[in-house]
Amino acid sequence: MDTIYLDNNATTRPAPEVVEAMLPVLKDSFGNPSSTHAVGQRAAFLVAQARREVASCFGADPSEIVFTSGGTESDNIAILGALRSNPDKRHIVTTKVEHEAVYRFAEHLEREGYEATYLDVDQDGRLDLNDFRAALRDDTCIASIMAANNETGVLSPLEQIGDICRERNVLFHTDAVQAIGKIPLDLRRLPIDLLSLSAHKFHGPKGIGALYIRKPLRIAGLIIGGQQEQDIRGGTENVPGIVGLGVAARLVGEESEKMHARMRDMRDRLEREICGAFSFAEVIGGSVPRLPNTAMVAFRGFTAEEILIGLSEKKIFASGGSACHSGALEPSRVLLAMGIEREQAIGAVRISLSRYSTDAEIDRLLAVLPEVFKKIGSHSRATSAAP
Repeated sequence: MDTIYLDNNATTRPAPEVVEAMLPVLKDSFGNPSSTHAVGQRAAFLVAQARREVASCFGADPSEIVFTSGGTESDNIAILGALRSNPDKRHIVTTKVEHEAVYRFAEHLEREGYEATYLDVDQDGRLDLNDFRAALRDDTCIASIMAANNETGVLSPLEQIGDICRERNVLFHTDAVQAIGKIPLDLRRLPIDLLSLSAHKFHGPKGIGALYIRKPLRIAGLIIGGQQEQDIRGGTENVPGIVGLGVAARLVGEESEKMHARMRDMRDRLEREICGAFSFAEVIGGSVPRLPNTAMVAFRGFTAEEILIGLSEKKIFASGGSACHSGALEPSRVLLAMGIEREQAIGAVRISLSRYSTDAEIDRLLAVLPEVFKKIGSHSRATSAAP
């Protein structure tokens, strides 16, 4: 039986075009882009080409793209780089449902003497814009609000948030790691100053990402060494990874709303049939705008762990919220921050699709779920009856 992979918000399978483009770089175009000889300049050309491909993916200029190791590093550079460039402003505004790369980093910065405000969201995961506006202070340097939540898929109103930031002269950073490749983002229109992305979330390789920095903004560097990446991120560039990122970004640019609609249709059918079949199932954030590929379904009375084990035995792979919490028995911090009851949150399963997901895979999942719950129920009864 073939495996069915439905954990695409954790990572995606690299596109065949990405793998094909990276292999020659590993074998032949191995030069250091900083070298002046022909082998080095070939590598430099490939880096420049990929920078153009990433920029064109969402309407940026190539000079606004800094390559990093991924989303976490991009988030860290954006926030700390902004703070170091504005030493008189030591306040950060974010939310209680951010990815750990922002949430834990803000906590770390508090221990370093900075101040952070963590805003609440409602039960659908939405930020109150009035609360956001009220949280901005004269000494607020940067607001970091994710474009799309990695667990629920709930979208943030980026344009309105950016407009408020500009009114108050506050930098606006968004972690768009989950959004790229799933919703259109046009930085020619959106008032975003800094944006983070990671290749492995949209069928590129792991270990490579980028930070968009809107011109003419300049921020302090985080990794000090050579003068690579505009002196913001020193170190020899990961040329194979950068090439893979460029190809993955180009594929995103070639995608159409038709592909996004296909994912949305599969997700909606999945949610509709699950909730129709199981009275104890509820979609988290189902009534607000979300990523088209993401379904977070809470199964009251069960734990995500036992459901995922049952699915795994059938070679179907999903997750229980953020991959960063996959080994934890505690319910997701994000769901608790949304006001979801612990009993419900602990049974939340995230099913995330990709451009390669099929209706047949959804059919298989729907066919297997009753078997999984029947087995869990039988096991529970046997356990409770044991002396």
